[in-house]
Amino acid sequence: MTSVPIATLMAERWSPRAYDAAASVTPEQVRALLEAARWAPSFGNTQPARYLVGVRGTPAFDAILSTLNSGNQAWAHRASLLLIGVMVTTNEKGAVPYAEYGLGLASENLVLQAVELGLIAHQMAGFSPDAVREAFALPSDAVPKVAIAVGSPAPAEVLEEDWRIEREKAERVRLPLAEFAFTDEWGKPALGR
Repeated sequence: MTSVPIATLMAERWSPRAYDAAASVTPEQVRALLEAARWAPSFGNTQPARYLVGVRGTPAFDAILSTLNSGNQAWAHRASLLLIGVMVTTNEKGAVPYAEYGLGLASENLVLQAVELGLIAHQMAGFSPDAVREAFALPSDAVPKVAIAVGSPAPAEVLEEDWRIEREKAERVRLPLAEFAFTDEWGKPALGR
């Protein structure tokens, strides 16, 4: 629970693993997700974020799914859409500063747009960047950094393992503000609880 009200999109965002395998995303929803990511801020407007997009039932979806670790494959196969967030590290001016930060901002925009559309999204580090490079013939300056599952929610019981069901139903917890924001010196809370 937040200490004060925050924007609904942020308050409702979470990272579930229970996806409705019968649900689909529309082309308009995919476009809205990518537009939200495209309009994210970036250092010097370098726009380093790129996405590999796989809608369930397509070869691209299967290729992305195959790059996920087995733990993520166990639930992500039910998602309607799988993406790989890629940062482009060079442009015509040379190295792109803060490319990873730019991809992070774009991915957060994408995830918040999913919430706006009534969808759910889960970002994952558990995938093989090398397998992505090979499957999608990425150039050397394109670095896969995050996998993202998007779709519609399902009851937690679609998950096979009891521990996943338990995690799915667990309350969202965050550090208190006193441990999150500091002033004057490290560890001195900027705000109360």
